[in-house]
Amino acid sequence: MNESKDKGQIVEVFNGSRWEAELVKGLLESNGIIAEVKDGLISSLAPYLSPTVSVMVNDDQYDDAMEVIKNRDKNDDIPETVS
Repeated sequence: MNESKDKGQIVEVFNGSRWEAELVKGLLESNGIIAEVKDGLISSLAPYLSPTVSVMVNDDQYDDAMEVIKNRDKNDDIPETVS
């Protein structure tokens, strides 16, 4: 008997404004994690209807994605120097 393999679940790793979600998606993708923005079309056309969007990843990449996001948040605490 040939059992079909589960493709996994899609889970949310970030929820925020459209521009924040796009930044997080880019960060995840630059770290080799496949990510998608959910509800992006509605927020682009009518931001007052959907002010927040979600970044979604496959559940098998959830831990890695959360680590990348956590490290991003840590780096936000470091003040930038201006030359």
